[in-house]
Amino acid sequence: MKYTRISAFAALGVAATLSLTACGGGDSGTDAAAKDSSSASTSSSSSSDSGSKSEGGSEAGDAKSGSGSDTEVQAGAANSGTKSAGKSTFCKTEDLAINAVDAAPDKTSGRINISMVNRGSTTCSATGFAGVDIKDADNTSSPIERGHAQPRVTTLKPGDSAVFDLAYDIDSSGESLTSPTKILVTPPNETHSVTLDWPAGAGDIKGAYTDVQVYPTHTTK
Repeated sequence: MKYTRISAFAALGVAATLSLTACGGGDSGTDAAAKDSSSASTSSSSSSDSGSKSEGGSEAGDAKSGSGSDTEVQAGAANSGTKSAGKSTFCKTEDLAINAVDAAPDKTSGRINISMVNRGSTTCSATGFAGVDIKDADNTSSPIERGHAQPRVTTLKPGDSAVFDLAYDIDSSGESLTSPTKILVTPPNETHSVTLDWPAGAGDIKGAYTDVQVYPTHTTK
């Protein structure tokens, strides 16, 4: 009987111990789950706040970027307008009074000066090479080649004049193969021409029309 009671008490003690252990483990698990849940909630809240701040910063950055872009475009447009306004249009043939004269410096060097006076109401540019053809007595026309020279900026206000010349060697033998009668002139960057008389008294051309050269315009001032 004594052994039976002791065994019974031992069994009750073991059962009680197991019960307490089970209860303690359950509380620990619950606390851990609660802590995990709290940490997750805090992390989610921080992440949400961080995201909101990040989005706000991005919008501010975009706003600054957009403002700068608009400013650059406006500035570019303004500069473009200023540059365009500062440019002169090319002189039109109809606004130019054109004339040709003999300007030979000596008996061996032939030179025809062709002047262009701006009789229009606005400033214009005559920069570059004029197109020139010489018409012969047999009614053929020959284009004149450009001389080796760089064009100079030639801007003409109303009333201003520019000049360019034709240069060639004079044939004093009396056996020249050319008989020029007319000069067809097309101002730089124009398509309309004027016809001028070959200046009286100009020396005969030595060689052929391919030996004549035209030089760029320049102002007379």
